[in-house]
Amino acid sequence: MTYQETLEWMFAQLPMYQQKGISAFKGKLDNILTLSAYLGHPERKFKSIHVAGTNGKGSSSHMLASILQEAGYKVGLYTSPHLKDFRERIRIDGQPVSKKFVVDFIKENKLFLEAHDLSFFEMTVGMAFQYFEEEKIDIAIVEVGLGGRLDSTNIITPEVSLITNIGYDHVEMLGDTIAKIAYEKAGIIKPGVPVVISELQEETAVVFNAVAKERNAKIIFAGEVIPGNYKTSLLGSYQNKNVKGVVASIKELKGFNISDKHIFDGLMKVSENTGLLGRWQFLGENPTVVCDTAHNTEGLTIVVDQIKQQEFTDLHMVIGFVKDKNLEQILPLFPKKAHYYFCKPNIQRGLDEVVLKSRAMDYGLQGESYPSVNEALKSALSVAKKSDFVFVGGSTFVVAEIV
Repeated sequence: MTYQETLEWMFAQLPMYQQKGISAFKGKLDNILTLSAYLGHPERKFKSIHVAGTNGKGSSSHMLASILQEAGYKVGLYTSPHLKDFRERIRIDGQPVSKKFVVDFIKENKLFLEAHDLSFFEMTVGMAFQYFEEEKIDIAIVEVGLGGRLDSTNIITPEVSLITNIGYDHVEMLGDTIAKIAYEKAGIIKPGVPVVISELQEETAVVFNAVAKERNAKIIFAGEVIPGNYKTSLLGSYQNKNVKGVVASIKELKGFNISDKHIFDGLMKVSENTGLLGRWQFLGENPTVVCDTAHNTEGLTIVVDQIKQQEFTDLHMVIGFVKDKNLEQILPLFPKKAHYYFCKPNIQRGLDEVVLKSRAMDYGLQGESYPSVNEALKSALSVAKKSDFVFVGGSTFVVAEIV
């Protein structure tokens, strides 16, 4: 199979949460443990840092990788979802896995993958871990896909665990309270392995302290120990808490020679070192065009606050969502004084743009609907003045179509 044929097989034959939603969520580790044993337990052959959270885990993972790269280490980075190319999920020193490795991995293991009904995410995790083992990396930054306790990445025993912000997302799978969601995220805490908490939230701290105590794991609340003089090249004031969690995690990492200069340089070269896309990313000026992949209540609250801090004459909002998004929680967050361009991301789970427009009008959001993200953005740019601000977001899949 060619690379494209391989991807089509992976996407079409096996359910993927990003495309199908809850029906693709298995909620157990049996399959990934079976695959790991079949591959010879590659995750035991390299060191790692495990990163979970509702918001900020992607940015934090890339910051960690950038710092370790600045320190001269060979760094694997596993994240999800991708924006443009599947290979973004698996990188070493910022370079995506080769198409040949992806094709060869599926070709060599296809019968096993089919026989055991492995999910898209499970096979991708196995692929990443085998790649990191074969390339003899020094350390991997492994981002949780969904939750933590039952996520396929949770077969690693990391050097440090990092948990970022906790908020309401995927409640149908993780629980309908912050405490329940925190418990799922706390599932990455391993016996004797230090865990860093980026953001102190009273409701989650109780859960994290209890699990850490039960597992005899040192717990560090980053905001209490890391000063605020660390800056990052990633734009958006919401990165401040992520930065503290990242720095605290680096400070807890034993056996690696990382100086303050490595930390400062790594934080200022995140996109350059790792290829990160879609976090408060500038796409144009006159008018200013910015996109962000925030897609849940907490993330969008932060992004809307960031928009309010910008200087502009008029605001244009190009937004789209997936069908299972809780619009009753999200739509009230958006500013009413803006021109809206409602669109549908080009995936099976994409929410119909006409439905979105109708629902948005109930919350005082006025605008027109467009069948594609590009048509919506094109329309916004055709009427925006040089002094205006154009935002594109609401979903990772909306941003993926324009970066």
